[in-house]
Amino acid sequence: MSASDSILGAIGRTPSVWLDRMVESRGLRGRILAKLDYLNPGFSKKDRAARGIIDAARADGSLAPGQTVVELTSGNMGTGLAIVCSVLGHPFVAVMSRGNSPERARMMAALGAEVVLVDQAENSIAGEVSGADLALVEDAAQRITAERGAFRANQFAHPGNAQAHFDTTGPELWADSDCSLTAFADFAGSGGTFGGTMRALRQRNGALRGYVVEPEGAAALAGQKVTHPGHPIQGGGYAMPDLSLLDAKLVHGFCTISGETARETARALAREEGIFAGFSAGANVAAALDLLAGSEAGGRIGVIICDSGLKYLSTDLWGED
Repeated sequence: MSASDSILGAIGRTPSVWLDRMVESRGLRGRILAKLDYLNPGFSKKDRAARGIIDAARADGSLAPGQTVVELTSGNMGTGLAIVCSVLGHPFVAVMSRGNSPERARMMAALGAEVVLVDQAENSIAGEVSGADLALVEDAAQRITAERGAFRANQFAHPGNAQAHFDTTGPELWADSDCSLTAFADFAGSGGTFGGTMRALRQRNGALRGYVVEPEGAAALAGQKVTHPGHPIQGGGYAMPDLSLLDAKLVHGFCTISGETARETARALAREEGIFAGFSAGANVAAALDLLAGSEAGGRIGVIICDSGLKYLSTDLWGED
């Protein structure tokens, strides 16, 4: 493989590994294929969506040369956009809740982003970002976009998000599995990863089943009553009952995972498989293990390792309980 002209050429084509040790040690039948998207340049899967959105916007003229880009973020999309915008010559403003881990803000700033931190809603807990917190971030992002005449990346609605996963993540997962996957499970943030990846996988196997993963107490997409909108699984689970990038026709079922289960599974992933990942990766693997213990026993389930454990060193994921 020849060298890339810029870091953008290093986005995607991440390796995948079978988590056979975890599956076998729990006495389950089947396999889990984990795509290591924490090995993207920004240490998360959001690099793909960031490039997809910016490339599409530049191509259709909605983003002018040198124009400022603004986006709300839990940190991962912001990191991806900071990288893409730096290379392509766009100032970038990341708007993020103070409830997210501080490592993320520091990384975005190091990559040239202007980081605007928004105070959490009343009674919110640091490290647990709720839908109410996200609404405050959205208000700030809209205001800054208008004030600066900026392009809003709008990861929850821009088709470039899901299209990036349709073009890259889905085909890569399918090829990495030797065309053998029977299911895919993904923690819902914007819905772009699930929507784009599932469209690509269904083109290759029309019987492949998709499962949306949500936090316990905030499973709004599954139609459950929201009883605990704050949870430690950063980057998603915002208790939004509808996500435009997540096509309901591609959803076979839902998996609900507690914050504690996501935490313990992420720790087990590090100890048993040598994969140092974050909360949402723990939720994805926990959901896949539950599926192998139930309706998907004997199957082959694809998951994404969404981001790196390095982004959570200040949290209780790796600290003392």
